[in-house]
Amino acid sequence: MALGTLALFALVPILTVLVFLVVLRWPAKYAMPLAFAVTVAMALFVWDVPGNQIAAASTKGVVTALEVLFIVFGAVLMLNTLKESGAIQTIRQGFIDISPDRRIQAIIICWLFGSFIEGASGWGTPAAVLAPLLVAIGFPAMGAVMVALIIQSTPVSYGAVGTPILIGVSSGLTGSDAVNAEASALGVNFNEYIQMIGGQVAIFHGIVGLLIPLFMVMMLTFFFGEKKSLKAGAEVWKFALFAGLAFTIPYALVANLLGPEFPSLFGGLIGLAIVVPAAKRGFLLPKTQWDFPPESQWDPEWTGSLKADSLKPANVSPFKAWFPYILMGLLLVLTRFGTLPFGNWLKTLELSASEVFGTQISIVSTPLFLPGFIMILMSIMGYFLYSMNKETYGTAVKNTTVMIISAAPALLFAVPMVQVFINSDVNATGYMSMPLVLAEAVSAMVGENWPLVAPAIGALGAFVAGSNTISNMMFSMFQFGTAENVGLTPGIIVALQAVGGAAGNMICVHNVVAASATAGLIGKEGALIRKTLIPTAYYVIFAGAIGYIALNGLGFNIGTMIAALVVLTVISIIVKGLREKDTSQVEVRQQKFGG
Repeated sequence: MALGTLALFALVPILTVLVFLVVLRWPAKYAMPLAFAVTVAMALFVWDVPGNQIAAASTKGVVTALEVLFIVFGAVLMLNTLKESGAIQTIRQGFIDISPDRRIQAIIICWLFGSFIEGASGWGTPAAVLAPLLVAIGFPAMGAVMVALIIQSTPVSYGAVGTPILIGVSSGLTGSDAVNAEASALGVNFNEYIQMIGGQVAIFHGIVGLLIPLFMVMMLTFFFGEKKSLKAGAEVWKFALFAGLAFTIPYALVANLLGPEFPSLFGGLIGLAIVVPAAKRGFLLPKTQWDFPPESQWDPEWTGSLKADSLKPANVSPFKAWFPYILMGLLLVLTRFGTLPFGNWLKTLELSASEVFGTQISIVSTPLFLPGFIMILMSIMGYFLYSMNKETYGTAVKNTTVMIISAAPALLFAVPMVQVFINSDVNATGYMSMPLVLAEAVSAMVGENWPLVAPAIGALGAFVAGSNTISNMMFSMFQFGTAENVGLTPGIIVALQAVGGAAGNMICVHNVVAASATAGLIGKEGALIRKTLIPTAYYVIFAGAIGYIALNGLGFNIGTMIAALVVLTVISIIVKGLREKDTSQVEVRQQKFGG
């Protein structure tokens, strides 16, 4: 079968997700079973994948889905424990004391605190932690999930203490003579070559990610403001760029000086240390404060089953209120460093199965090592820390369980669909796996302009696989080989792959489903993906243009033109927003904040 025709068949599962989930707005619990069935049909009747391979891949997907649900359960239980104890009211008041402005709160909580959580844990944990926290302090559920997903971009390449680079890129390139030859030509060994790629990734992310805080607040005010205004978001452009630099500068320096383990961790912590005191002093803050419209005016689509109006009175000190989050971050860091024994202790409980159904697919799960276990421990600690009674804590457990049950159907089909898609390389036709067929077809079309689309391939991998790490494992060698074939520097192309793979986390189905579940926003996943497609498109287009310039210089070329167009578009949106005519008072509700 011709490559173009085969690529169209490989595209069918992805189109099924986009059409039914995003365009027709089906709830994920209906769209994903259909997408799974379509993917299985493609695997059986076009790729001629054996039934046992499909069964093994599906089983692996179910196990992974259960792991994701475990993480979500831990995040929501931890939040509900703080909510039922009244600790979340103290946290809410703490953010109001920094600034009652919702735009500033979103930047501090998502961009900085979220980046730290990503650096410590990865695997979608920040969105699962941040979305319910934002709802609890007064954000609409859909707005909370949207901004929590948007930051699943810049810090992701160094999530879980550098896993997407150290495991994803490294395992994707391991064993290749061409890669070893390239490293030798540069005078480095293989591990040093991976470190070099990791440094390049941070530079690309630092340039592109600088605008993510501004994107986040402008989308927040446009989609969830009373006047649907860009102006309210554009007003904080100085503070948003300041917060962007406070994270990306130390982030890029750490990546190039210390390695891939620490950029998001240290970038988030250093950014918090710089930005929070500045915000308290009013540095670069706009003169007006912004809030959402009164809850009675919210669109029903914005809300879910998790509500802020049932918060218990604040009777917990700030330190005690924050202590579970502080300890969670510390434990995540300690258990993720390979040089320390704590992670290995948690991995002693290992559930594994090799050669599932007679295939080469193996399943390994270490449930105690998952972030969900640490979050459950923090919840149990909260029971004693806040002197909760059994009835109150039982309410937290019950509400969490109900929410997880509602999220389970979508994930239990979404992740198996991904595994069948990825593992379609074992077949009787000799075809490559579906994602590699798609990448090969794109490569044949664009040739030497490959840098422009390399990030999009990484994003595609993350979209279908739900992970930057897996995207890098799937496509790093393909990206390296394509670069060599068209005469480009392979390391830069692999770096663009990792950048795109990070950006794809903003739209990957199981991240969206998981984050939506934590905010009680079941059935509205398509609406969220339509929104997060905007920053994802910005990310991959701008990263591709910057990569093209890195390889070809700043001359009159397509990369320079696209980069200039992106920058001018962003500037024009800011200027247009700032020039918007205000027909009413800016949304200032100081009394509501304090209520």
